[in-house]
Amino acid sequence: MGRKERRDRELKRDSYATKHSAEKKKHTLIAIGVISLIAVIVGYSGYLFLNMTETAPGGPENAGALGSEHSHAALLVKIFGDTFEFSGPAFQIKSSWIHFEGRDGTTIHKHATGVDLGYLFDTLSIGLDDQCFIFPDGKQFCSNEDYELKFFINGEQVSDISDYDIMEDDKILILYGAETLEEIEAYLLQLDNQDLVK
Repeated sequence: MGRKERRDRELKRDSYATKHSAEKKKHTLIAIGVISLIAVIVGYSGYLFLNMTETAPGGPENAGALGSEHSHAALLVKIFGDTFEFSGPAFQIKSSWIHFEGRDGTTIHKHATGVDLGYLFDTLSIGLDDQCFIFPDGKQFCSNEDYELKFFINGEQVSDISDYDIMEDDKILILYGAETLEEIEAYLLQLDNQDLVK
C-alpha cells in the first residue's frame, strides 16, 4: 500500500470522524433547545396556575386566588316540600371557585375568598334573586300572593342570599311554598342534622 492510499484513507477517516462529531453536536444542541423550551413552558404554566386570581377564565369578579380559602356550607332547597338535590352531573363542579362535588348535592365547597352564592347559582344556570328561583329548563318559582320564596342562613331569615359569601359550617335553607312556622322549624332542624361532606 502506498503513501498516497494511506493518506487518502486517513483523510477519509478524519473527514468521517469530523462529520460524525459535527452531526452529533448538532443533534445534542437541538435536544438541549427543545428540552429548554419545554422547561420554560412548564415553568410558566406552573407559575400561572399557582397565581390564578379573579382574572383567570371563569373566575368571579372580586374573588381571591384559588386556594385562598376552603369553606363548606350545608344547603337545603325545598320547593313545595320536595327536596331539590344538586347531586346530578349537571350540578357538579361547574367552577373551580365554588361548587358541589363527589356526587354530593348538599355541601357547597368554596375555594377562594370573595365568592358569593349568586356566582354559584350562575355557574349552575339557575336564576336566583330575592323574588325568583329559576331552573335551567325555565321553570320559575317566584313569590306571589299564594307562595313565597324564603331564605334562611344559620336559622335566621334573610331577604336575599345572592351576595352572601359563605363561611365554614354555614347552614343555608331556600324555601318556596306556603309553609307553616312548624314546617319551617322542621326544615331548619333537618338542615342542622345534615352532614357536611369535606
